[in-house]
Amino acid sequence: MDRIAIIGCGGSGKTTLARRLGTELNAPVTHLDVVYYGSEWKPRSQEEFSALQEELVAGQRWVIDGNYASTLPIRLARASTVIFLDLPAVTCLAGLAQRRWRHGGGQNDALGVYDRIHWGFIRYVWNYRSAMAPRVRSLIVEHAAHAEVHTVRSRRGAKRLLTRLTTQARNTTS
Repeated sequence: MDRIAIIGCGGSGKTTLARRLGTELNAPVTHLDVVYYGSEWKPRSQEEFSALQEELVAGQRWVIDGNYASTLPIRLARASTVIFLDLPAVTCLAGLAQRRWRHGGGQNDALGVYDRIHWGFIRYVWNYRSAMAPRVRSLIVEHAAHAEVHTVRSRRGAKRLLTRLTTQARNTTS
């Protein structure tokens, strides 16, 4: 579990899981929203974003959270563990509402929170499982056959996986 890629819909809990795994495993955590968006919500070019990810995945240990299917093969090719948070749309929308309540919107680089919710994003979240999840699953099969892959379909399942992985890591290091 030296290189962990966490993928999933907005509001699925990627950032929270990444922070907790990073703390438990003492691994550096990167939130791709922080990498993708510069100041004033300005996205980086595809080339720059890809190059930055190539640098990140060259490290020996990391936890990286973010969907960004166009650059997902970069992370999958180097990941030893892949976690796909495939939660229902209602759960993800509730997660977005909780994030908005907790952080008040905006961008918080320290926490890895990029919270710019608009109707197009809500539609994306609502349709993620039918429109994006099949593509993500296909990319995982194509680029991460070498990795340990976990698909999580509930918040409870994410908590169980976190407990299992951190227990496994402690037992390996002791």
